[in-house]
Amino acid sequence: MSPDAEKEERVDWVDVPAGTLRRGTPAEEVPAVARRYADTGVPAAWYLKEAPAAQIHVPAFRIARTPVTVKQWFRFAAATGRPAPQGSPDHPVIGVTWEEATAYCRWLGDHLDLDVRLPTEDEWERAARGDDGREFPWGEEYRTGLANLVDLGIGTTTPVGSFPEGASPFGVLDMAGNADEWTSTLYAPYPGAPAEVPETEDWAFDRHITRGGAFRHDRDLARCARRHGAYEQDLAAIGVGFRVAGPVG
Repeated sequence: MSPDAEKEERVDWVDVPAGTLRRGTPAEEVPAVARRYADTGVPAAWYLKEAPAAQIHVPAFRIARTPVTVKQWFRFAAATGRPAPQGSPDHPVIGVTWEEATAYCRWLGDHLDLDVRLPTEDEWERAARGDDGREFPWGEEYRTGLANLVDLGIGTTTPVGSFPEGASPFGVLDMAGNADEWTSTLYAPYPGAPAEVPETEDWAFDRHITRGGAFRHDRDLARCARRHGAYEQDLAAIGVGFRVAGPVG
């Protein structure tokens, strides 16, 4: 790869140190969570997938500060014969299948001679939540204007990194709203989950976990613990994108 091309493909990495993730939500707190977000119409059963809470050791890794953009995806599409992406160059690319996202990771890794992949679900939550088990990437309370969610009324994506005050404890941006993000993790109940939690989500278009919510979603999906999925086939309409991750190098 030429120096100019390498510069174009360079990732703005954030190194996340090894540490303990306070993952999920205690089962006994789920009814209170459901009441707190009752106006969104989300049933308590959806939050129950976050139970039980657990202390999880997550090894050090690195993650992109922002999601993959239309401009970054365009170069991949041109090189691999895929259709040109829609949208403004500095917005997150959306409408990407899990298979396409993983193909992009392989392509980028080959070009940069790096191990590039999707983050695991635990890595994503650690990058968003930090060490203290906070509710949102920026803290305990939801604040309109810190993420591109439905309450802003924009109705589409915004340039990545547009909400710096909504950064996570490690400085990772757009972990709430803008684009819902693929992880490498297939849905399964957490170990020790309540019996009511489904073993599979056969109704999902794709059973890989997504995180963070998109521009069309309400604030419940901005919660760091919220487990989601691609439940509709139109991945552009529901705003599914991704960011890359890899080992600390």
